[in-house]
Amino acid sequence: MDNQTALFSLSRKRSGKRKRESSYDRLGGNKDYFSIQPGDLTEICSIPGAGAITHIWMTMATDAPVEELYLPRKVVLRMYWDQETEPSVEAPIGDFFGMGHGLTKNYASAALMMSPEDGKAFNSFFRMPYGNGARITIESEAEHPIKFYFYVDYESYDKLPEEELRFHAQWHRENPTDGIADHGVDNAFYEFGGKNTTGSGNYVILDAVGKGHYIGCNFNVHNLRDTREWNWYGEGDDMIFIDGEPWPPTLHGTGMEDYFNTAWCPQQEVCTPYHGIIMGGGPNWSGKISTYRYHILDPIMFDSSIKVTIEHGHNNHRSDDVSSTAYWYQAEPHRSFPKLPKVDKRLPMPDTKPLNPASLNQIFGHNNP
Repeated sequence: MDNQTALFSLSRKRSGKRKRESSYDRLGGNKDYFSIQPGDLTEICSIPGAGAITHIWMTMATDAPVEELYLPRKVVLRMYWDQETEPSVEAPIGDFFGMGHGLTKNYASAALMMSPEDGKAFNSFFRMPYGNGARITIESEAEHPIKFYFYVDYESYDKLPEEELRFHAQWHRENPTDGIADHGVDNAFYEFGGKNTTGSGNYVILDAVGKGHYIGCNFNVHNLRDTREWNWYGEGDDMIFIDGEPWPPTLHGTGMEDYFNTAWCPQQEVCTPYHGIIMGGGPNWSGKISTYRYHILDPIMFDSSIKVTIEHGHNNHRSDDVSSTAYWYQAEPHRSFPKLPKVDKRLPMPDTKPLNPASLNQIFGHNNP
């Protein structure tokens, strides 16, 4: 539903009741947060009956003098629908709310937002229906206790309509992706050479079985290649295989930046309702990049399966730290998620020193900003 449709429908009669779960102080004081200790798995809400979560707001901070680094990668968010024992949503909390690398930054899209101060207020407006209960848990692998604040706003119904699918989100990371060695290889070949006629080595954003529709992802790259050569990380094509179709799939793209609705090896940061670049990287595309594409107006339907992939560099030549969170709706049951890596395998790589702009002038022959 776009904004115009939402505004148009506001005057129509609605059934159900608006309700909320939150972290307010049950004793009437001002301790309006849950205290979560390192290693705790905390159920923050359990909602009975039928309904749909329509908005989530969350924020957190370590209970320590200095804010803990990479906290959004150390805390895991899970959601369960209809008394299921396997989560339908499982991701580090920062990644779920649209940005990877264990970082936060102010940005806004149609469905997910990080708001001031410094992007530490997380918001989701994805609709999350359930027919027989909803449950949300928080697992902390932080080094210090955290203060965790939240609202979970939802509608309660007598019965959920049969056509409502269940919301899902899944995190994935490859660090590094399986590329080729760049030593002794011509840079033009490394960046642009070879042919991919199967898609078999692509980075997998989503591999789901069932009937539903894919509604997008956030996608994060840490450029691990230290070179004075042209170091563009995003030459890989997106390839989305629907219902087991062979290569080339019906949805075959022309480059990473093209799938994310940008162009010409971009670094400029921009946030629109359905696509954006939250972090654009450093000189010569060094460092960390974070981008998103949400198929809210153009969901990708599948009847039996979907495999959403993208090359890591053309012909999968690059070896970078790549992570993503995929979002989709489907009829249950869903395929069980692989075991989420422990915190030491989720933490981002340390930043490397970006190239000196003077060195870039030698590469490209002009002054760089």
